[in-house]
Amino acid sequence: MWTEPPAAGIPVFGFLLVLVRVAGLFVAAPVPGAWAVAGAARALFALAITASLAPVWPRATPRGIGELALWMGTEAALGLGVGLVLGFVAEMLLFGAQSMALQAGFSYASMIDPNSQANSSVLQLLAQLTANLLFFASGLDHAAVRAFARSLEAFPPGSGWEGKAWVEALAAGGAAMVELGLRLALPVAGLLLLTDLTLALASRIQGQLQLLAMAFPLKMLMALAVLAALAPVTVWMHRAAARVALESLRRLGLG
Repeated sequence: MWTEPPAAGIPVFGFLLVLVRVAGLFVAAPVPGAWAVAGAARALFALAITASLAPVWPRATPRGIGELALWMGTEAALGLGVGLVLGFVAEMLLFGAQSMALQAGFSYASMIDPNSQANSSVLQLLAQLTANLLFFASGLDHAAVRAFARSLEAFPPGSGWEGKAWVEALAAGGAAMVELGLRLALPVAGLLLLTDLTLALASRIQGQLQLLAMAFPLKMLMALAVLAALAPVTVWMHRAAARVALESLRRLGLG
């Protein structure tokens, strides 16, 4: 059994709970370039944000190590939940780019993703950079800060929260990501399918032309042309995904 700390002392457990929630948020939130920063700098940034929230640190004291572990797991899940709801917006563009990259032939060319430091296709990297720009242009950075600030009021650290509503919010965000990503990729995939059928029929009619050798560069050029035409639609799709994420946070009392 742990003893109560002095009323005027520093609420150590409250500091730990808020720090875990902040860390969970930054792990899942789509902050551009966050993983390119050194780990020590990220940890210092999380500590600085936690210290700035000192007036709202809870003074609840767990009755043992088991209860403290339960509280910290709950806080980490809450921070991850807020980050994932916002992260689905960027994942919509990545899912759409990955769906069309194989059909267009861009999956054979890979580059280093500056966020994950992993090999990614050219279209995926382009979608990641576009999502990074739209993250700030659409005001999702303000939404992330506002949602976290209100989560401390709606769900004080150590008080617990209802998981069913969060599961529904994550399910809605995932469904919107798949739907909007497919709607973004289907025009390109449909056009490339028609291109393959046309070249196959032409080669069947006149075998000496060897048109299938032209399929690879032709499909890449057509995909780039369609993507350029769909640039305004991409912004609209991102705004639609952002509206779904903000509505989910609003239903949770964090909007």
